[in-house]
Formats: sequence, C-alpha cells, structure tokens
Amino acid sequence: MASRRNVISEKTHLDNDGKGSSERSELAPAVPSAVIWKLLSFTFAMITLPIGTYFFTVNLVFGGNSTFAGGTAAAMANVVLIAYVIVAMKEDQSDRLEEEEKRKKAL
Repeated sequence: MASRRNVISEKTHLDNDGKGSSERSELAPAVPSAVIWKLLSFTFAMITLPIGTYFFTVNLVFGGNSTFAGGTAAAMANVVLIAYVIVAMKEDQSDRLEEEEKRKKAL
C-alpha cells in the first residue's frame, strides 16, 4: 500500500501561521449584492404571487372553479419567470455597455 512520506521542511495548511503571506485577502463576495437581492425578490414573487393569485381568484373571481384559478396561478408564475429573464437580459446588456465604454476611454 502506498503512503505519502511527510517531509519536515514542507508546511501544511495547518502549520501555516499566516505571517508568510504579505498579500491582503479579498473579502468581497463573488456575486454582487444587487444580484442576490434581485434573485431573492424574484424567488419571493415566484412563491407568493401564484399562490396568492390562486386563493384570490378561486372564490372571488371564478366562483369556486379551481381549474380556472389554477390556470391563472400558472399564468402568474410564467409572468414572474418572463420578468426575471427580461431583467437578467437587461442587466447583461448594461454590463456589456459599461465594458465598451471602458474600452473607449482606454483608447
């Protein structure tokens, strides 16, 4: 059976005291907070809007017909999904425009 030989001169990540690194660690998140808030808000809308639409329309609009109320709730889920795709596409376009402006300024 093969085993790894420990070399005393090598330091493992447990032995590192942190003094050898002169670089500052980057504490910024990998994803901007605006993107996280946008995702959370659309998640909340995807949960509450179809369910709220169903219970609102089942008795008040369609008079107890759960089939039409369910169809309306499914339509509202699709509205939220399409809105999320549109917002994501606009955000992607704005990122591209900012990069193009930076390139023009650099020239």
